[in-house]
Order: sequence, then structure tokens, then C-alpha cells
Amino acid sequence: MDVKSCVNLWVQPTRGLMDEKFVVLVQNVLPGSQLTVRAFHRCEDGHSWEAFAHYNANTSGTVNVAEDLSLGGTYSGVEPMGLLWSLRPVPGSKPGLRMRKMNVQTPMEVTISVYQGHQTEGFMDQEPLAGVMVERWYMAPGVRRIPITEGGLSATLFLPSGPGPFPGLLDLWGGGGKLVEYRAALLASHGIASLALDYLTPKITMEKGKMVDNQYFETAYRVLQQHPQILDSRIAMLGLSLGGSIVFKTAAYSQVIKLSCAVSINGSHVQPVDASLDEMILFFKENAEKCRSTEQNEVIFRDLLLPIPTDPTLKVDVARIQCPLLLVVGEDDQNWPAHESAMDMKEMMERAGNSHLLTVLSYPNAGHLIEPPYAPHARASSFRSVKSHETVMALWGGETAAHARAQEDAWRKMLVFLKANLYGGTNPGAASFSKL
Repeated sequence: MDVKSCVNLWVQPTRGLMDEKFVVLVQNVLPGSQLTVRAFHRCEDGHSWEAFAHYNANTSGTVNVAEDLSLGGTYSGVEPMGLLWSLRPVPGSKPGLRMRKMNVQTPMEVTISVYQGHQTEGFMDQEPLAGVMVERWYMAPGVRRIPITEGGLSATLFLPSGPGPFPGLLDLWGGGGKLVEYRAALLASHGIASLALDYLTPKITMEKGKMVDNQYFETAYRVLQQHPQILDSRIAMLGLSLGGSIVFKTAAYSQVIKLSCAVSINGSHVQPVDASLDEMILFFKENAEKCRSTEQNEVIFRDLLLPIPTDPTLKVDVARIQCPLLLVVGEDDQNWPAHESAMDMKEMMERAGNSHLLTVLSYPNAGHLIEPPYAPHARASSFRSVKSHETVMALWGGETAAHARAQEDAWRKMLVFLKANLYGGTNPGAASFSKL
């Protein structure tokens, strides 16, 4: 009997959002047979990634990845989405890779395959028993992508499907610069109009050689506020890393930007409060001698801001914050002192009497780059400084399985937080591919 012709590999849904779980089912194999289930993805930059897990078929000749135990591979145990979050560069890849979707108008294509035996290498030289291509999208059907250049902005607005009006969100990434769209696209897929903003390397900075000021962020806020399909009084701000620093400063001091709520992912309030963005980055750079390196020459940046200062001119006065604030913290963050900063902010807000506005989600063994669910964990990757243009291997931290769990939990709770504070208790729900 031809084993290959009998094997059935079933993956559902074959087209879905990036934060949507799928089911992988292998059927019609010999009871007790050893199998390897593998995921393979080729990125837009040409690099290839893989994840694989070893299973033994049950007495009915079936493997259900969502329920069965992986005995080894890139993950072990019962992990329904391990085939995505444990993706890693294939052997022989250049070091320091990090997977990031650049074109959100196309899907991430992943090939799920099943092989005979417990395999760990040589997949390209073998014929799988079965294979299925799945599509993972950041943009749900009907989400609109609108480039924004008015007022000198380098930004992209993602509008949810439907007439609206929708609440709005300003989405800021960290110190690597560039216009990063995928998180904003996914938030729009969940009913929140989101503006992805490049504030470190926008066209205006590239042309004039000068970093943006507070007016740049106010312009971005007004784009959201004045859009006919956006609720002008229900706007949030979300920032990761350096983006979190800007979120804190804006929420505490801006006379123009009035937020319904704010979210920081591994950010810090430590910064000269009267400084411009340029001066803030210079302040970090002046502490560069505090950086450490591992034996593998991975740079640990977290000591730049430690110890947390007592000088009130060197940290945002979070006592001034008057909107709900969510802090997402990876306790093994090796890039930024997110945990120490969160504890200090909590203490400051308790003393000031506004701690009722604060929610802290803190995750042991999670690192700096807490992304949307099922994104592969990068414990370290190449990082190019916007100011010095120097490329180093940055240590972000985190243990892969714990980090993956943190990403899934934090995203779910962040959506609940945003919708509760932006929709006033109503929940429009997420768009889906189920009707396609």
C-alpha cells in the first residue's frame, strides 16, 4: 500500500488573520507511527524559516496538533500554534534575522507538511507525505490602507471595514525607525482605525537632517481626529520601546493630544522631561558606557536607564496622567528596563492617587519584542541605530515558549482594554475570513 497516497493533512482555516488559531490534523496513518509535522515560510527578504515537531499517531491513526503532545523539535508539549511561534531561520542562514512583515497587502504564506519518522534536518531532500499551504493575513477583508503624507507625515492609516465611525489609535514602534504597518493593520482588523507612524526616519527628517518635534505627533493626532470616519474624542496611543517613552510623555504633558487611553509595551518613563526627541536620544547615547555585551557579542542596552533616577527632571511625571494606562512588561527584557520602570511608575501613581488608572501585565521569561500572537520569538537580532547608523547584535531577551504565551495573552487583554476604553463598553468584534 502506498502510505503517501492515503495520508490526509487537514488545516483549518487555510486563510485567516495572524492572531487566529488554526487546527492541523493528520489522518489515515498507521496507528503508533512516528511523524514529523513541519511549517516552512519564505520571507519577503528571501530568507527561509522553519518549525517542526515530532508526534506519534494515536490508535486511530491520527495526529491532532492542537491536542497531542509534541515529543521534540522546535517545541515540545501540547502547543496548538507552536508551528508558527517556534519558526526559526533554516540551518545555514545568516545570524541576527528577525521576521517582520513588510507588505501587509499580501499574506504570510506557510506550507504545513507531514513527514514519516521523527526528522530534524534534510527536509528539502525528502518528499513529504502531504502538504497544505495556508495564508496568514494582517489585513482582514474590507480593511482599507491609506498612505498619509499631509503635514509632512510618513504614515499609513488603516480603516476597518464598514462605514464607521471608529475609534482611532496612533501606533508607534521603537528605535529602529521605518514605517512598520503590520500591528496597525491587525488592530484595524479588530475595529480600531490605526495610524502607523514613522517618527525616526520620516521623509521630512531624511530631507532636512533634523528630527521631528512634538508638533509632528500632534499633526498625526489631528489626522485621526479630523477624519470623518473616526470618533474624534476616542483616540488611543500605543508604543513599543522608544514608542512607549513618547506615549508616556504625551499622556502626561501634551496640551493638544487628549487620549482616551494609552498602552506601552516594554517602554520606560525615564527621559529628560523637557527634552526634544533628538535630545532624548542623545541622553540615551551619553549613557552608552553602561551597555554590556554577552560572550556572543550580543549588546544589552537595559542598563542605559538604570538605576531608575530619583531626579524628577529625568522621568515623566506619571502622576499627571489622566487616562487609563496599560503597561505590558517582559520581565526578561534585556533591552530596556521595562520591569523596573513599571514598578516605579506604579509607586508614583499610588502616591499621587491615580493608580486606579493603571493596569500592569507582567510576564516572567518574556523579552522585549512582545509582538502580536504567534510571531516568532527573536531573542537577539541585528539592530541598526538611527543616530549612529551602527549595526549591532541586540539581545532582546525572553524564553521562546514563555514569550509566545505572553504575546498571546497580552494581545487578547490589550484588545479588551482598548475596546472597553474606546467603545465605551460596546464591542464591534473582529472581522474574519470565515465568509470567504
